Amino acid sequence: MERWDRIGRYAGYGAALALSPYLVVKVSWVIGSLLGLIPIDEEYSLAGWVLLNTVTVGMAAIGIALALALVRPWGMRIPGWLVAFVAWTGSGFLVSVLPYAVVSFVLEYARGDGGTDMPGWMRALLQFSFVGMGLGLALALPAYLKRRWPDAFAARPRAGAGAPWAAAVALVVGAVWMYWALGGTLGLAHPDRRTADGTMLAALGALWALAGGAAVWTLARARADRLPHTLLLALGWIGSGSLFAWSSWKLPLMLIVGLARPSDVMLPESPFIAAALHCAAVAAGIGLLRTLVGPDGMRPGRGTARRAARGR
Repeated sequence: MERWDRIGRYAGYGAALALSPYLVVKVSWVIGSLLGLIPIDEEYSLAGWVLLNTVTVGMAAIGIALALALVRPWGMRIPGWLVAFVAWTGSGFLVSVLPYAVVSFVLEYARGDGGTDMPGWMRALLQFSFVGMGLGLALALPAYLKRRWPDAFAARPRAGAGAPWAAAVALVVGAVWMYWALGGTLGLAHPDRRTADGTMLAALGALWALAGGAAVWTLARARADRLPHTLLLALGWIGSGSLFAWSSWKLPLMLIVGLARPSDVMLPESPFIAAALHCAAVAAGIGLLRTLVGPDGMRPGRGTARRAARGR
């Protein structure tokens, strides 16, 4: 077994183990709130609180199943498109925000302010779950992908494989987000509503959009012989996943705010401008991924998965 493959397997088990406390805490919140044993957040009704945490229970369960699928033999028998999509979306959600999670956690506790009424030990435990899952996924996923689709790592995307429009859109979206993060106000309905956390997340999303677009453009259009191929693939994968995952999550929220105009919600961005950018980001994310994998990049020969499953 190759060293990188061994590291990936350990990381997969570690990711599943790290996310388990989050799952246990969320299940206890759902059961405890239904039984009246624990208080609910004052911003939610009982039904809303239970629904929100039930959704996160499902997401945590999917995350644990994904981590195990990346290292167990049965993971090689799951339809490739399903594993690839869940892993791509999961890495876009989790791996892309690891810098923010670490920095915000350190800053909050350096100030002695957890930011919520949640006990410090519980907040630390939940933060550990997110960071542990993100780090584990960042190591386990490339090892799995390389086992299952070795051709995608061995060959570069063909020139003209669709990079121009997807990469260009990603770069434009990233530039707008970075402009807002650096203090620009054009397109913002309420600039005074910006927060430090929101600015950090906007800057991070912009960096991933710019990095992903530039990496895929380099792979498909420029001479990338002097640049590490694996690094460009990683940047393209995480950048495209971040664009798709986070914008797919935020797009419905922006549309709801723009159409319903709730009096208690006031976002810095103009909802419809933000929604248009998120639509563009979703399309760019899909286009970047399509360029990365190519028409046959994740369609291994019939014996590829079997050989990889036996080589354990």
